[in-house]
Amino acid sequence: MMRIKFWGVRGSTPTPERRNARYGGNTTCVEIRLANGTLLILDCGSGLRSLGKRLGREFGQSHLTSHIFLTHFHWDHIQGTPFFLPLYKTEKEFSFYAVRRKETDLKAAIEGQMSNPYFPVDMTMLRSIRRFHDLDYGAMEINGAVIRSAPLNHPQECVGYRIEADGAVFVLATDTEPGSPFHDRSVRDLADGADVLVYDAQYTPEQLRGMNKGWGHSSWLEGTRIAKECGVGNLFLFHHDPDHDDVFLDGLVENARREFPNTVGAAEGLEIGLPKAETSQRIPVRPVEAPVRFAARSNSLAS
Repeated sequence: MMRIKFWGVRGSTPTPERRNARYGGNTTCVEIRLANGTLLILDCGSGLRSLGKRLGREFGQSHLTSHIFLTHFHWDHIQGTPFFLPLYKTEKEFSFYAVRRKETDLKAAIEGQMSNPYFPVDMTMLRSIRRFHDLDYGAMEINGAVIRSAPLNHPQECVGYRIEADGAVFVLATDTEPGSPFHDRSVRDLADGADVLVYDAQYTPEQLRGMNKGWGHSSWLEGTRIAKECGVGNLFLFHHDPDHDDVFLDGLVENARREFPNTVGAAEGLEIGLPKAETSQRIPVRPVEAPVRFAARSNSLAS
C-alpha cells in the first residue's frame, strides 16, 4: 500500500493564526511511503520541520535514506530545509531531485538559503550524505516506483509529479495556472486515471479571473474540471491561500464537492492509504478533525 501524509498544505507563506489551525499553516510538504519502505518527500516547505522531528523519533540513530523531489525553488517550497533535523545526522542519506534549469542550479538553490548572512549554519557543515540530481522532463524509476515529471504554468517554472507504485497512482500538481494550452495538456496527461490528484486551489474562480490572474495559481473549479475529464478517483485541494481561513476553506470544499463529490481539502496531518482499487472508489482518509461545512463567503475575511 502507498501511504501519503500531508505535513504542509499552505501556499506563499506560513500562517500560524488560530483561524487556520484545522487545515494548518505550514507551507507545502508531502510524505509518501511505499510498501517496500521507500521514503519520498515532495517539496520542502515549513512542514518539513515537523516531518523531520517525526523521522528522528522513528529512526533514531538508524540509517535513513530518502528521496526529495522539488516542484520549484520559490521560498514556500524550500524554506523548511534548514530546519530539517535529519540533515544534521551522520546516519542519514538524502537525494534531492529537480528538473534541470538553465538559470538555477539545484545544489546552489538549496545550499544558498543556508549561506551567510541568511542562516548561521552552512549546509556544507552538515553530517548527512547529500546528493543532487538535475532531471529532464520524463520518467524515472526508484525502487520500483515510476516517477513522471511534466511542466506546469507558473512564474519561473514549476514541475508536476506523477508517482506510480503499489498498484496506485498519486499526482501532485501545485503552483499552476490554467489558460496555457500546452500546460493544460501537461496537467491532464499527469492526472489521467490517477487515484489521487493533489491540485493547486489557492484562489477562488473569481480571484483567478480578477486581480490574481497571471500569478501562477489555480482554483477549486479548475481542479474539479480536470478530475472529471481525467477520470481521477479523488481530488485534494492544496496550496491554500494564506488569507483563506478554516471557515472559508470549508466553503470552497463544499462548492467543489457539488461538482466532484470525491473532493477533500488537504490538511496538515491528514493521511491517505492507497490500496489496489478502482480509481472510482473513495479512498480511506484519516482527517485531523472532521470539517464543518459552510457556504463560501464573498466578503473579506475576519482575522
